[in-house]
Amino acid sequence: MHELGIASSVLEAVRAEAQQHPGARVLRVGVRVGELAGVDPEALTFCFESLVKGTEFEFLALVVESTPRRHRCSQCDRTFAVVDYKLACPDCGETVTRCVGGDELELSYLEVETP
Repeated sequence: MHELGIASSVLEAVRAEAQQHPGARVLRVGVRVGELAGVDPEALTFCFESLVKGTEFEFLALVVESTPRRHRCSQCDRTFAVVDYKLACPDCGETVTRCVGGDELELSYLEVETP
């Protein structure tokens, strides 16, 4: 389960940021996960909650934002979300499109409460 490694990396990033702001309390951490990233959001949340249990970050909330697969049309340059594996451009019907997103796995924000 690679979600445990990802959760551990997220927690390490939070710890590093928290050290930069003594006295502040980290409330939430947001993670953006693309549909093509191969990460199960529920497993990631479970692993994260297991890691923070009984620590100073026990009340830290992990917010997982799922992002869809996105393609760009080679004809009209429109970027669109792929739904039901339909890769043709919804505007012009062009079938030659290029994957430009949906494989993200990134920290998107930290919500911190300062004293």
